[in-house]
Amino acid sequence: MKQSKNILTDKEMELVNLLMQDCQSTGDIQSKLKRLFAGTIEQMLEAEMQDHLGYEKNSIEGNNSGNSRNGYNRKTIISDYGESEIAVPRDRN
Repeated sequence: MKQSKNILTDKEMELVNLLMQDCQSTGDIQSKLKRLFAGTIEQMLEAEMQDHLGYEKNSIEGNNSGNSRNGYNRKTIISDYGESEIAVPRDRN
């Protein structure tokens, strides 16, 4: 028998098992992967904003700092999973 080229680590297998829960079709899996991809991009943008501003969201360190968070813009991104709408954080400056 031929062995798969897609050898996964234990953590990756755990993630696969979590993804498979509640999935009835390949469409369900693709939909979850699309949402996970968009969510990952949003988390990366939040981390970038935190690094840019120098303080965590809702921290009192941001009071009177001269620049602060100022809501979100919506943006549509296109990836291998199709189009996804994400929330892009913005600052006052």
